[in-house]
Amino acid sequence: MRVIGIDPGLRNMGWGVIDVAGSRLSHVANGVCTADTSLSLAARLLALHGQLAEVLARFRPTEAAVEQTFVNKDAVATLKLGSARGVALLVPAQAGLSVGEYAPNAVKKAVVGVGKAAKVQVDHMVRMQLPGVDLAGPDAADALAVAICHAWHCQSAGRLARAAGAGR
Repeated sequence: MRVIGIDPGLRNMGWGVIDVAGSRLSHVANGVCTADTSLSLAARLLALHGQLAEVLARFRPTEAAVEQTFVNKDAVATLKLGSARGVALLVPAQAGLSVGEYAPNAVKKAVVGVGKAAKVQVDHMVRMQLPGVDLAGPDAADALAVAICHAWHCQSAGRLARAAGAGR
């Protein structure tokens, strides 16, 4: 299984691709799609869409996972981030992938073991679980964490399905 994790953002949209073989995870690539803040919202979304589509075409993941957004005190900023998240959901769906969605605290809990972990802890644990990874930045680290969370979630779901099937 090849998983792309996506950390939505209107300026910087992090992405990370991992291969999953049983319980073994290996880093494939990571990076950040960027949009010029001087552009209109529509132009920024189009730029992010094009860049993310290129990433999917290049690395051909079989699964996708996107971090859910949290609600800010600033409703306008939350709506704009929601637009970027729409791109993060749309591009993998256009590629025919199912898309898992995970709350930030679920991602942190899966990667660090604590739902309220700091970014530095997430970064550290991503580096521990993917030895030798060269991170393109904090947004890419977060995206790899989302991919790792999805991998663990899929493995748990598979074990549960096998256990349920064995009980019949």
